Amino acid sequence: MMATTHDEPASEELLQPHQIILRPLVTEKGMHRSTRHNAYAFEVNRHANKDQIRRAVQELFNVRVVRVHTQNRKGKPRRTKFSSGYTKDWKKAIVKLDAEHRIDFF
Repeated sequence: MMATTHDEPASEELLQPHQIILRPLVTEKGMHRSTRHNAYAFEVNRHANKDQIRRAVQELFNVRVVRVHTQNRKGKPRRTKFSSGYTKDWKKAIVKLDAEHRIDFF
């Protein structure tokens, strides 16, 4: 009997940068974070790790990333008339850039 290990799927090569970074999160808190701390928030692919997120941001925006923090966010309960459910779970990444680099969303 052969022992199998529980490895992540080989998505390291399969995910392109535009598949990792889904959208920027433009909120009041995010704008404050970007002006004060040079950190930007993105919704990212749930299967991407911090190294993949770092490489994707550096490649898409031509900046140097100092630090990446990630959060797995749970979906919120929602209901319409007679049915109820949840929004999808998603992953958030907060990316801190080097002092001389900036990202302009507008």
